[in-house]
Amino acid sequence: VQLQASGGGLVQTGGSLRLSCAASVRTSRRYFIGWFRQAPGKEREFVAVAPWSGSTYYADAVKGRFTISRDDTKNTVDLQMTTLKPEDTAVYYCAAGSGSGWTRYIGGYSEWGQGTLVTVSS
Repeated sequence: VQLQASGGGLVQTGGSLRLSCAASVRTSRRYFIGWFRQAPGKEREFVAVAPWSGSTYYADAVKGRFTISRDDTKNTVDLQMTTLKPEDTAVYYCAAGSGSGWTRYIGGYSEWGQGTLVTVSS
């Protein structure tokens, strides 16, 4: 599966952005799709994941502000980000892992998109 992330940009503190991840194949029950981010000088970290079951899971840093949603009819997984903070500035990546479960660990994802830059100005 190939993934294409889009929607990044520059936004002021408190603003919103919506990222989208398009998969090249049907996602349905075959993949769980997650979003990660990597800030300058820091390690890549888990943001959110949407398994096929319909449940969603978030990192504590974004819980209540970000919403992940998947549409298996369109093979897309979106990340709606609200109340953005300067510390949310990072390159955001979507990634796919095989199976019906999910994980927050990078090693559990076999396919990665190219990343999209989100910059939150103070």
